[in-house]
Amino acid sequence: MKTTKTLNVETCWDAVARRDKAQDGAFVYAVETTGVYCRPSCASRQPKRENVAFFEMPAAAEQAGYRACKRCHPRETEMRDPRAKLVQAVAEHLAAYVDDPEATFLAALGTAFGYDPQHVQRLFRDALGVTPKQYVEALRVQQFKAELRTGGTVLDAGLKAGYGSASRTYESGGKALGMSPAAYRRGGEGVTVHYTAAQTRLGVMLAAATEKGICAVGLYGDESEAETALKTEFPRAELRADAALQSVVEQIVAHIEHGAALEVALDIQATAFQWRVWRALQTIPRGETRSYAQVAEAIGAPTATRAVASACASNRAAIVIPCHRVIKSDGGVSGYRWGPARKQEILAAERE
Repeated sequence: MKTTKTLNVETCWDAVARRDKAQDGAFVYAVETTGVYCRPSCASRQPKRENVAFFEMPAAAEQAGYRACKRCHPRETEMRDPRAKLVQAVAEHLAAYVDDPEATFLAALGTAFGYDPQHVQRLFRDALGVTPKQYVEALRVQQFKAELRTGGTVLDAGLKAGYGSASRTYESGGKALGMSPAAYRRGGEGVTVHYTAAQTRLGVMLAAATEKGICAVGLYGDESEAETALKTEFPRAELRADAALQSVVEQIVAHIEHGAALEVALDIQATAFQWRVWRALQTIPRGETRSYAQVAEAIGAPTATRAVASACASNRAAIVIPCHRVIKSDGGVSGYRWGPARKQEILAAERE
């Protein structure tokens, strides 16, 4: 799971385990299996450690795709760290520009916060891994998804989300969704997703595919957890248990344990930057690792280390896209969407 490098993971987890109110405002934690982030003192059911990630501020958790808990309202907590507090304030300010596709807001940020605009942009990018413009685009996608789920028309959803026209709605919105906006509005209705969940040495592995290719590979504690994750993403898709996908699971396991070739078609939509990162990950030889900075250098974006980390965190195809081969610059094993313990086990198996 992705954890901001300035946070002490063990200290954060201890605070969550104790529901320590004194740590509210120091960080937020997110749970992969629910897609929700909370303040440390949240009274909700305590998650499993391997499913938890920590973030310096709500904006960072939301950038990674999590939504605020409706029980503890983490966005209402004032962050203690001055830098995190400023970045969070900038993020909230940017939300006002989501429905304006023509807005030029960089200069306005300098005026609003009393800093040089370029300084605000650098501070924001260093903290969240994306520029203010990219952040607004991500918010626009989230709003587009939310509007589609309410059952309105695709065009209305696109206009409310700030796409400005029907063509931009279908072009930009469709790329972000990974299917037609109409299909997503129906919760995946009309889309058939075949899947299987099988026990492996790493836990239960879920492999799911559309007619175009593999759309998800995940590692979970049990089959129920795996199926819930799939249903959450596509609540109205036709989900079919398919034993034929067992061969995909076997390929992946053989790839980990014996270095067998892994050649599967993928049907995972992402931004152009995410694909640049993921393709770079696929060139890392088995048994070797790279730092986030090295991956950033490899794709020709040496200052985008945090954006690379964000792309790794958003990877929905465990092992097929080997984000487990990316570690911290000091050699330490950083967060992993499917749990740091699994990351260590996969790396150990590949080194043998």
